Amino acid sequence: QVQLVESGGGEVQAGGSLNLSCAASHSPVTVNDMGWYRQVPGRQRELVARETSSGSPYYGDFVDGRFRISRDIAKNTVNLQMNNLKPEDTAVYYCNYHYSTYARVVDFWGQGTQVTVAA
Repeated sequence: QVQLVESGGGEVQAGGSLNLSCAASHSPVTVNDMGWYRQVPGRQRELVARETSSGSPYYGDFVDGRFRISRDIAKNTVNLQMNNLKPEDTAVYYCNYHYSTYARVVDFWGQGTQVTVAA
């Protein structure tokens, strides 16, 4: 079981910035993804950003260059710098650790941190 501890989040005015951080208790496999997803009530959880263990980042279409993900593989941490935040970015943000084997797909989730962007 991978434990994920999130920090950051909070409330900010539109156009402001926030940084989310997540630390994994350990990394059971070498090839993995870490990243962030978000969810608002009544909607599916969606990808914000993730980065593979080989350093390839992927972003949700809505990010449009406003966010930047970074990982420290040695420390099992992932950060998400969010700039130019919009009210529609308001959601609960979840840290994710993901890997897959020939037999299964495994996801671990943090407890979530609230991000609120005021107009």
